[in-house]
Amino acid sequence: MMESAVEVEKGIAPIKEQFLTTKEQFHAFLDSGRPGRKSEDADGDSGEPEQKKIRLDSEAAPEEPDKRDKKKMRGQNKSRPRMKPQSYEARRLCTSIIQERDTKCFFGDKCRFLHDVSEYMRSKAEDLGEQCYLFNTFGKCQYGVTCRFAKAHTSADMKNVVNSDLYKPSAEREAVRNHLDKDLQRRLRKKQVSFSGAEAFLKTISRGKKPPEEEDPAGQETQESAVPPVKTMGPITDADIIKLRQCEKKQVDFTDKLYLAPLTTCGNLPFRRVCKRFGADVTCGEMAMCTNLLQGQASEWALLKRHASEDLFGVQLEGCFPDTMTRCAELLNQNIDVDFVDINSGCPIDLVYKKGGGCGLMTRTTKFEQIVRGMNSVLDVPLTVKIRTGVQQNCNVAHKLIPEMKKWGVSLITLHGRSREQRYTKSADWDYIDTCSKLAAPVPLFGNGDILSYEDAMKARETGVSGIMLARGALIKPWLFTEIKESRHWDISSSERLDILRDFSNYGLEHWGSDTQGVEKTRSFLLEWLSFLCRYIPVGLLERVPQKINERPPFYMGRDYMESLMASQHVGDWIQISEMLLGPVPKNFSFLPKHKANAYK
Repeated sequence: MMESAVEVEKGIAPIKEQFLTTKEQFHAFLDSGRPGRKSEDADGDSGEPEQKKIRLDSEAAPEEPDKRDKKKMRGQNKSRPRMKPQSYEARRLCTSIIQERDTKCFFGDKCRFLHDVSEYMRSKAEDLGEQCYLFNTFGKCQYGVTCRFAKAHTSADMKNVVNSDLYKPSAEREAVRNHLDKDLQRRLRKKQVSFSGAEAFLKTISRGKKPPEEEDPAGQETQESAVPPVKTMGPITDADIIKLRQCEKKQVDFTDKLYLAPLTTCGNLPFRRVCKRFGADVTCGEMAMCTNLLQGQASEWALLKRHASEDLFGVQLEGCFPDTMTRCAELLNQNIDVDFVDINSGCPIDLVYKKGGGCGLMTRTTKFEQIVRGMNSVLDVPLTVKIRTGVQQNCNVAHKLIPEMKKWGVSLITLHGRSREQRYTKSADWDYIDTCSKLAAPVPLFGNGDILSYEDAMKARETGVSGIMLARGALIKPWLFTEIKESRHWDISSSERLDILRDFSNYGLEHWGSDTQGVEKTRSFLLEWLSFLCRYIPVGLLERVPQKINERPPFYMGRDYMESLMASQHVGDWIQISEMLLGPVPKNFSFLPKHKANAYK
């Protein structure tokens, strides 16, 4: 029987036999629903990972791929070519014309953008639809004639129409907070911002400064195996921190909350809004580099934006030096609206780790302590920390750090149950998380790792954790928050899933814009998300529930065409889904996902 065949294939999700199929039949079925398009398998390359192959009993068992080939197909897609963002437009219209200002363009004849609307319209791509989400929501679309849905709100003479019944001048700005003020950006670039609180703290540690040769980052090969003993700074005490801080910290109750991880793949504001609707209690912005924030980089400050629906929101910082992290904390404390600030000391990527940040802080405990105490001295909101079990696979150090972090003054610890070396190839160690949660008490500790169903969440809650953080599980099925809160498996239909994608697309147009640049930015993040969503297997198709996070889906036919299309791991099929929501892709459009759908073992 097919069930036994599935059990032999370790790591493959058990799907009911009547839904199973072959790769060739799967793609032939999808091609039948898109007339005029050649099969993706015509050249023998479907673009799907080899590991996903499954054969029925009548077919020969597939040969085991070379282990080196398997390794190449895992993890981040580092071979992607580094390309500048595509403009997708030959000439762009000047902002002064888009916003219909009474004054002339500040740059005059030197402006590199078009000032003739008629000339722009001759080269502008066709509209993508007859309704503009921004116009329908806010009564005005700030992108005017450049909007890809401009017919909905432009007059015959190419003027932007305003719906006075809906329009409130400050509505869009009130909906999203933490914008970078232009004056602050200018002062940051000219180094005219005062950091009195940070300077006061840094003076207290200057006496115990180590010589440069002792401050090498932990990422060097010669030091990876060495885990230095936890040390205390000595000169800084809790009394000193209270004296340095101007007022008492804001109190936040983290107990028994569902925490959406600050994901770097698709943890942007539109995605957080989707998860918030499904029951996420705590949200956090994507990891922001403290040095980029101190330089006033607009792209980095965009990661700090907060939507009005996010009632318990934090920002996550990355850095490896006490001076920059403390100054950055003081800067954010004075200029943005947040409920907590998180230090990412669990980031495994080489770019961060080799500089001594992320996981590297776990082996640089003196610097780690100085960073925590320094940030605490200038923040009026709780300071939280995210860590891993350790750096090396068989060398856990979190249990040594946690008792010390309690002394340093952290308000919450989040523990990812894997080491840096493990990444996602092994299951999260919840027994170790349980041990660490007891050591952390009374400081709340959240557990993170391998939660894809409410049963997984129930098992996690049987440990001593104060709450749960969801990361990949939320990317694969954002309605997981609802499942956990209602203790059920949601056999969500393909139409409901498409509605979720439509909401994300609309939120993206609101966040990134409805002009060509904004539409394609939204599409890019939608495609990144689809590289995770395709791993979900509908509950009604499973031989047993729940689906495990590291079980790869075989080729299967869904209960309708859309369900099958959403199961495809081919980029071309993700693009087809995006075209249903955002219209046809530009002629020169290309996409290569950041991650490969291969975290199955």
